[in-house]
Amino acid sequence: MDALNRFETKKTFQWTRLEWLAGLGVAVFLAMTHLGDIRWPVFIGLFLIIDLVGYIPGAIAFRRSPDGEIAKGYYVAYNVMHSLLTSAAIAGLWAWLVEPEWALLALPIHLFGDRGIFGNSLKPLDTSFEPKPHPAFTEFEAAYRQTAAAAAQSRTTTVRSTADAVSHSRA
Repeated sequence: MDALNRFETKKTFQWTRLEWLAGLGVAVFLAMTHLGDIRWPVFIGLFLIIDLVGYIPGAIAFRRSPDGEIAKGYYVAYNVMHSLLTSAAIAGLWAWLVEPEWALLALPIHLFGDRGIFGNSLKPLDTSFEPKPHPAFTEFEAAYRQTAAAAAQSRTTTVRSTADAVSHSRA
């Protein structure tokens, strides 16, 4: 994936999820080492607010919709609440207005868990609110696999031809 090819193969997606899982591991480790310092009502509230505002309303609307189409505002709410920038702003404001505290780890634990465990990230507005294969991406993946297989075959043929040429020149 790069700035001009904004897609991930299964392998690059797995590597990205592994990075999110590492972040989750660090956040959980910090929480575990400070269990006695965490104000649990604050932790639980911060953990839940992300989905109470950002996911559950859209999920309900999606399930009630006969065709799966829902207002784009649900996507925006999801993306805002599941943004690392929003969580950083919430944590910063909380630390400034209330106090810095270990309960704020609920925010990265939720987001890193969503990304690392479930593979969820921000939602493009033109896809299904709940994960399901997009027909255009399914077609793209099939074409990409064919192209990659053809390129691999071409490299193998080129290597064999080069090796044959070297072996014949010695004869």
